[in-house]
Amino acid sequence: MESNAPIISLGLSDVVKPFVEDKNIDWEDLGEGVSRKVMSYDSRIMLVKVGFVKGAVGTLHHHYHTQISYIESGSFEVEIDGIKQLLHTGDVFHAAPNLIHGVVCLEAGVLIDVFSPMREEFI
Repeated sequence: MESNAPIISLGLSDVVKPFVEDKNIDWEDLGEGVSRKVMSYDSRIMLVKVGFVKGAVGTLHHHYHTQISYIESGSFEVEIDGIKQLLHTGDVFHAAPNLIHGVVCLEAGVLIDVFSPMREEFI
């Protein structure tokens, strides 16, 4: 059942839906085995699901946003600031602003990424 909840204004030029149903958001194909769903955001925070097929790469990059990622499923080799660690379902990594980070998917899975502030280029 689709939510009929109103859209709420936060008074900061942000307008948000208080409830988001996964089934109502399509995956955006980013190519090379990576796809994304922007689930919810306002100017201060954003939650994004990122799907990976085995062998897909989240290329090393950096940005001024704080990023915390929860591994919903799968296994990943995560690199942050030159340090690599194998992480699995239920694990978390935290990429502080401007640190170079990326992932290699070892077992197909999904990351739940939280960014602060929100990633404007994703919308």
